[in-house]
Amino acid sequence: MEYRELGKSGAEVSALGLGCMGMSDFYSHAKEAEDKNIGVIHRAVELGVNLLDSGDYYGFGHNELLIGRAIRELPRDKVFISVKFGALRNWDGNFLGVDTRPTAIRNFIGYSLLRLGTDYIDLYYPGRIDPNVAVEETVGTLAELVKEGKIRYIGLSEASAETVRRAATVHPLAKPVTSLVEVGLHRMSSTRRSSLPCRAVRPMSTITPSR
Repeated sequence: MEYRELGKSGAEVSALGLGCMGMSDFYSHAKEAEDKNIGVIHRAVELGVNLLDSGDYYGFGHNELLIGRAIRELPRDKVFISVKFGALRNWDGNFLGVDTRPTAIRNFIGYSLLRLGTDYIDLYYPGRIDPNVAVEETVGTLAELVKEGKIRYIGLSEASAETVRRAATVHPLAKPVTSLVEVGLHRMSSTRRSSLPCRAVRPMSTITPSR
């Protein structure tokens, strides 16, 4: 397995990561295959994959519980856990909005740590930018969590290059926190011009297979 440095943080993540969303949400009967999904996670780790990507709102927390079960008997440093937070969902699964207020962030991470059964999360970031909260305030709270040892690295998702630059004024991106910007291919060029680490999310998902 090939490994790459996460920005300038010194942390190494596998070039291929395992997105765990579908093990708990958005696909019928996803939760019913829990033992098989845990087996998939174990096999991925055996093959050298260390990046496990999740969200606290996937399956209303089920995804984190699943990962927590899967990593229970693994050395903690064998996996790099990435968690998105902030999305608000109705009881029927519909999305209601985003909340990245400081008090909300601390509430979200408390539940995530409990469900994952770990003392810290490697990469923690809002799933979307909250239009009602300045990104500087969001990143400021995340920087506090870094100092407290609850998270190691900060990320942003669906953020413009300008938003990322504003976030970087609150906390340096070089060390000890690196911002990983999760963007579509159409936004990659602007973030790369800013020398910011980024990755494409589901770059093949919008391609229609030939018939």
